[in-house]
Amino acid sequence: MDILQGMTVFTRIVDTSSFSKAADLLEMPRASVSMIVQAMETHLGVRLLNRTTRRVQVTEDGALYYEYCVRILSEVSDAESALSNKRRSARGTIRVDTSAIFAGNVLIPALGGFHAQYPEIKVRLGLADRNIDLIQDGVDCVLRIGVLDDSSLIARAIGKVRMTTCAAPSYLERMGTPNTPDDLAHHRAVNYFSARTGRIYPFAFDIEGSRVEKNVEGILAVNDGQVYVTAATEGLGLIQVPRFMVAKAIDSEALLEVLGGYPCPSIPLSVVYPHSRLSTRVRIFSEWVAELAQCNPDLTL
Repeated sequence: MDILQGMTVFTRIVDTSSFSKAADLLEMPRASVSMIVQAMETHLGVRLLNRTTRRVQVTEDGALYYEYCVRILSEVSDAESALSNKRRSARGTIRVDTSAIFAGNVLIPALGGFHAQYPEIKVRLGLADRNIDLIQDGVDCVLRIGVLDDSSLIARAIGKVRMTTCAAPSYLERMGTPNTPDDLAHHRAVNYFSARTGRIYPFAFDIEGSRVEKNVEGILAVNDGQVYVTAATEGLGLIQVPRFMVAKAIDSEALLEVLGGYPCPSIPLSVVYPHSRLSTRVRIFSEWVAELAQCNPDLTL
């Protein structure tokens, strides 16, 4: 039997707690996954997994074997890349999750350059626009905008997202240009609300070192980034948004920045991993994204 394939299948099952999810991630028939695990257990002479109709649970022996498998598979991946002494030799698929807005505005325009440099690395990009379980969903890394609240994950800060307040010329012609955050009491916003909690996010400003929040009235609230920007360009109100999302609209003057003397607090940009042992291809992708952020004035630390 192929012991490395067996280790790969076994670790995916443990990570996802599911034969079906592991089979999907590995693009294998579920029957093949089951047969490989059975062969592994016969080869090792121990039961690795307890199966029921509803769940898969790792045994005590399986948990110990899992730790060895994770380390061995990571070292094998590194060894394959190191043999040629060239990072271009890195190969395989990495599973990345991020928001559709970040992917469309930052990642996708630059991804051709990444593949030109590392042609053997394939990227499977998930656009969940929600907090996911990296282990259950079999994801290698997540690019997150915002404060992280899960201390069990390994996180690396790679940038700070610059925020801006802006509106369409048609709106400013109709309602006037605000000169201070207090002027927002006489203006209208396109508001953005959390899909999870329903809470509308206030406009925020950094004034003399303190965070000041302003709730702005509006006739429309949305929970999709692209719709948020579109509504603003249609003149429906002011928005406060990551600047990378509206950089092109600002360059074309479809949107105009306002309140430039009152900067918005920036938001952390991080790459997050389920564990600290990374394959060479995941490290390469993470470093590339970090360099991408540092070359973007709207994402620079």
